[in-house]
Amino acid sequence: MQRYSTGNPFESKFGYSRAVRRGPFILVSGTTSVDLSTGLVAHPTSAYDQAVKIFREIITAVTALGGKKEDVARVRMFVTYEGDSDEVGRALKENFGDVGPTATMIMGAKFVSPDMRVEIEADAIVA
Repeated sequence: MQRYSTGNPFESKFGYSRAVRRGPFILVSGTTSVDLSTGLVAHPTSAYDQAVKIFREIITAVTALGGKKEDVARVRMFVTYEGDSDEVGRALKENFGDVGPTATMIMGAKFVSPDMRVEIEADAIVA
């Protein structure tokens, strides 16, 4: 098994990996918009900007474990405010529209920080 870590303070605090690869499967943990240089939530007022940052981190994690963006088969998006759903969906389409992964969006999520508006998980299968 291969593991990938970003240095996000929650990873060490709670004892998990950002992503794990076992065989052809890459599983990316729930990812939020944390600025690694400060440990603070980036873009606390914009679900769109948070989602863009998160999707970029997910792609980085998949790539670090030998996959590519096109290997992402499923994303799960957890959103605090229903009114943010269109913006999170827009970020999904901009980052993965050509890939077309399966997707789930759940509203009403509550996170470890009130500044977190979005958390996203992803699964990839490397051919």
